[in-house]
Amino acid sequence: MPSYRVGSAAAAGLWRCHACGLLCRAPESEETAACPRCHAWLHVRKPNSLQRAWALLLAALVCYIPANLFPIMQTSSFMGSQRDTIMSGVVYLWKSGSWPLAVVVFTASVLVPLLKILALLLLLFTVQCGSAWAPQQRTRLYRLVEIIGPWSMLDIYVVALMVTLVQWQSLAVIKAGSGAIAFGAVVVLTMLAAMSFDPRLIWDQVKDEDE
Repeated sequence: MPSYRVGSAAAAGLWRCHACGLLCRAPESEETAACPRCHAWLHVRKPNSLQRAWALLLAALVCYIPANLFPIMQTSSFMGSQRDTIMSGVVYLWKSGSWPLAVVVFTASVLVPLLKILALLLLLFTVQCGSAWAPQQRTRLYRLVEIIGPWSMLDIYVVALMVTLVQWQSLAVIKAGSGAIAFGAVVVLTMLAAMSFDPRLIWDQVKDEDE
């Protein structure tokens, strides 16, 4: 059982329902704990938070490599066929003069997923080691990871839009490549890892200054 921070809700015997957000009194038995409003199971912390987050994050890290190396889009027309990775698309946009769009695609598709993975690695590693270092900054980092999560899907939206438009005009055949599947897996897995992580674990090791 972790040692809860003095003044926290858990130390006062209060648990928050993860489904409806109701603040409830801690039950006598955790196995039979249920929220009086929505009847969801109550837990003082998300069950197996670190194990789930580590598993999902490591899976995202594995998928990140093929997402950047494999083609994300395959184009076939009367002029031939072409396979494009994320970076080849960024280079093409840069050389064609669309450098603002190239910067947006690189940031959303390469930089943001990598920074999300690194941020989650930092959060998980410090909690796993029981570190009380900079809890406010780490909490803000976690909130930032949650906010920017869906924006990493920019490449998938672009591929889906191009497939729809080109197929409708019968100019060529565009298919999503294996890189798009891996990239989508990275985005979904990192979002699930962030959802599985319980940020209250950051504060469990923090002691009050007057202790």
